[in-house]
Amino acid sequence: MNRREFLLSTGAAASLGLLSRAPAFGQTPSAAPAPAAAPPAPAVPVKMPAPVTEFRALRRNVGLFSGRGGTIGWLVSPAAVAVIDTQFPDTAALCLAGLPGRAGRVIDAVVNTHHHGDHTGGNGVFKPAAKLIAAQKNVPALQLAAFERTKQDLARRDRESRAATPTPMPPAPTYPDFLFGDSWRQELGDEVMSAKFFGPAHTGGDVAVYFERANVVHVGDLLFNRLYPVTDRPGGCTLRHWIAAMEDIAKTYPKDALYVYGHGSKNFGVTGAQADLFVFRDFLTALVEHTDKEIKAGKSRAEIVKLANLPGWPDYHSDERTSRLPANLGAAYDELTGA
Repeated sequence: MNRREFLLSTGAAASLGLLSRAPAFGQTPSAAPAPAAAPPAPAVPVKMPAPVTEFRALRRNVGLFSGRGGTIGWLVSPAAVAVIDTQFPDTAALCLAGLPGRAGRVIDAVVNTHHHGDHTGGNGVFKPAAKLIAAQKNVPALQLAAFERTKQDLARRDRESRAATPTPMPPAPTYPDFLFGDSWRQELGDEVMSAKFFGPAHTGGDVAVYFERANVVHVGDLLFNRLYPVTDRPGGCTLRHWIAAMEDIAKTYPKDALYVYGHGSKNFGVTGAQADLFVFRDFLTALVEHTDKEIKAGKSRAEIVKLANLPGWPDYHSDERTSRLPANLGAAYDELTGA
């Protein structure tokens, strides 16, 4: 996840917007006094638009919830309730209140697919209603490190802008309370949920969560469906291992499994099939090969990351102003050069 997205995931970006309006010390006074200004109008709180949410049933008591952030997966059966990822506090509350068929029952397990704030930011909302929040054992340390980086970034921006009032710090993360290593398996009534760690990929703690009888796999941000991905090097991202993880996932689950992705483009969505794994694997391979070719041609990092869209991959293309490809290329460069 790039820095701006991480700040958004912790809620700090809204505060950063205030920096551009904060008074700066040390400004040079004008030669003549300015006329008295009219009193400023009272500040009007900026209201975020209400998120568009959807509960969608998939297979055999398993479904998904879309709102703001990474896709939430859910199981609600007569015997058990489980949730995969928690988005942000506002949409987490909407998901918790509206889970079809839950009827106020305690949630047997919440699983975080990885540490990023748009997948764990709602942990605090779900925690009182859940028996446990589970994650791969690397997740708490990655949450803490990302939180500390955010605090340092906010403090640095305050110093650089000479803000009169320090930017409010984001709340501390809510950490998982049940950790596992390479795998975890839990019976949930007539369903079995298993989680598997395929090694560092998108981050250092990603897992795929499989509902075995429904044959549905939630892979979180291990797959961005026709979107340039978030490449979080400080959080453990390694593109070459990510490529291998796509192949390992395809070998691990049935060919006819239904996949749920953390994020997807408007045209392709957040569900799909095994073929999407290979498309994303080939995109990551092309990204690394392109970067390697540019390095061997003697180009600098600054030159390489100027590319807004990767030729040959039109389904991934985005607006040049918001494209994550420069960050992807930078991550590939750093990985290939050992930076």
